[in-house]
Amino acid sequence: MKKIVAMKIIGITGTMGAGKGTIVDYLTSKHGFKHYSVRGYLINIIEQRGMPVNRDSMVIVANELRANNKPSFIAEELFKEASLHGGNCIIESIRTVGEITELSTKDNFTLFSVDAKRKTRYDRIVKRGSETDMVSYETFSENEEREMNADDPNKQNVGACMKLANHHFSNDGNFEDLYLQIDSVLHKLT
Repeated sequence: MKKIVAMKIIGITGTMGAGKGTIVDYLTSKHGFKHYSVRGYLINIIEQRGMPVNRDSMVIVANELRANNKPSFIAEELFKEASLHGGNCIIESIRTVGEITELSTKDNFTLFSVDAKRKTRYDRIVKRGSETDMVSYETFSENEEREMNADDPNKQNVGACMKLANHHFSNDGNFEDLYLQIDSVLHKLT
């Protein structure tokens, strides 16, 4: 008799350049997860509005959507899509406490967080070279400080989100180190 496994929806939070995308790539390629991206969702809206695609535009649009709807709006939209998919899914990147509060009410939801040393993360984003990553180390650090704490539930508060995660990953090593951590957690979730 085949074991029935419930659908898993994993949210991921973490600092810039820590490895959220690496975790997503691993879960999609090795474990068959479907990927839903807050970044992709926001970029679609930014492009529709004719705004420049950069980190500032993403923060402005995300904060506006949350303020005009509710703090968990973006994550809930992606969760609805993921639920319709019916298979294992990952939602990248959860950045507000309101999103976690809402998603945590779902039986099949768990939250991962990932972090690494700041200099390591900056070097990674420079190497990645996406249009939102082309910043100086000073700007990178300022952006991070702004996104780590907020009193407004509609604004990014990555620091608080990371504290609320069910599972924490340290990504200062190599890919294999991270993959072993992920597999260990996935084994516990089955």
